[in-house]
Amino acid sequence: MKKKMAISCIALLSVFFSSVNAQKSSAILRGGVNFANVSVNNDGDVDDAKALTSFQAGIIGDLHVTSFFYVQPGVIFTGKGTKTQSGTEGSANWYRATSNPYYIEVPVNLVFKTPTGPVKFFGGAGPYLGIGVGGKNKVKGALLGAQFTSEEDIRWSDDDPSTLNDEEGAGFGIMKRFDYGLNGLLGVEINKAVITANYGLGLAKLQSGSNSDEDNNNKHRVFSLTLGIKL
Repeated sequence: MKKKMAISCIALLSVFFSSVNAQKSSAILRGGVNFANVSVNNDGDVDDAKALTSFQAGIIGDLHVTSFFYVQPGVIFTGKGTKTQSGTEGSANWYRATSNPYYIEVPVNLVFKTPTGPVKFFGGAGPYLGIGVGGKNKVKGALLGAQFTSEEDIRWSDDDPSTLNDEEGAGFGIMKRFDYGLNGLLGVEINKAVITANYGLGLAKLQSGSNSDEDNNNKHRVFSLTLGIKL
């Protein structure tokens, strides 16, 4: 059965890549700013006051399939996370806590473009898979006028994605190694410049050991604005 599935996948990939027009395909070197957050209620909404500014950089393929349809796989280094603040910095009692994890993310977006002219508008969507590779948890503030600060590396679970029902290394304060979700994007191409607005909707809970599908709490939400250059 597995052999038949593998052969079928290879056949489908062969059909797809044979339909790609290599002469009209290209790559996009891309970077930009992320406005990251984490969902806080059962509906998956966020608290705008907790948005954390981060960044992303990477390379995106722009594979031409038809005059208006493209497939855009990519590899991106991207920052996510959230912040919490209470009180005013400089007062006797206040604090600010930030969690800023970094991921290597692999999106595969299906994109539709207006077919003619030096200016092309586009929109698309697709899934992404991310693996956590670093990041910091930071706390800074004051209590009764006494300043305090702490900083530590984010701890990741040692999850093996092939063990679907188990998560190795889970524990309190440990973040899941793997993230996945959906992207939606809109943008414009002007000659070789590509300006994109992207929204990443995380589908995996961040806290290790949490697999409940009963709500949409504790999942990544990232809005990004990027500038790309077609190579």
